Amino acid sequence: MTCTIDFACGSAVACALREEQIQDLCDLVLRSEGVARECYVSVTIVSDDEIQELNKKWRGNDRPTDVLSLECERPDDPTLADGEPCELGDIVLAPDYIARQASAFGTTPRTETTLLVVHGMLHLLGYDHLEESEALVMEAREDELVALAIGAEALGSTTLTRHREEVGV
Repeated sequence: MTCTIDFACGSAVACALREEQIQDLCDLVLRSEGVARECYVSVTIVSDDEIQELNKKWRGNDRPTDVLSLECERPDDPTLADGEPCELGDIVLAPDYIARQASAFGTTPRTETTLLVVHGMLHLLGYDHLEESEALVMEAREDELVALAIGAEALGSTTLTRHREEVGV
C-alpha cells in the first residue's frame, strides 16, 4: 500500500507539519485501517477566509473551521478495477484557525494538526461523527492513531476528542 499526496500550501499560511510528516500520517492511517490499495489524497493548506468560503460552499456553514474532508472514492469500492488506485479525496487545513484552537484546547499547533490530518483521513475512509454511536467509534480510533503518531508519553493527558462541540476560535 502506498499513499501519494498532492500537497499545496498557500504562500500566506504556514502549516505546523511538513509535507513529509503529513504523508507519514496518511500512510499510518491507511496501514492501520488495513487499506492495501494505492491511494491518492489532496492536502491543501489555506487561510481562514479560504476555508470559510469552502465551508460555506460544501457544508452550508458560513464560518471558518479547522479542517474539511471531501470524499471521492473508497478503497473498497467494487467499481474500482484490481490494481486501480483510489482517489480518496481532499483534506483542507486552516493553520491559523488550528493554532487558535490548539491554544483553546491547551495543546500545540503540531499536535492539533496531527489530530486533524488523522480526522480528515478517517472521514475519507467513511468514518463520521454525526450520530453519537458513530462519534464514539471515530473518536476512539482517532485517539489510538494520534497516540501512535505522537507517542502516548508525548501526548500526555491532552484531550483529543471534541467533535460534538466546535470551539468558536
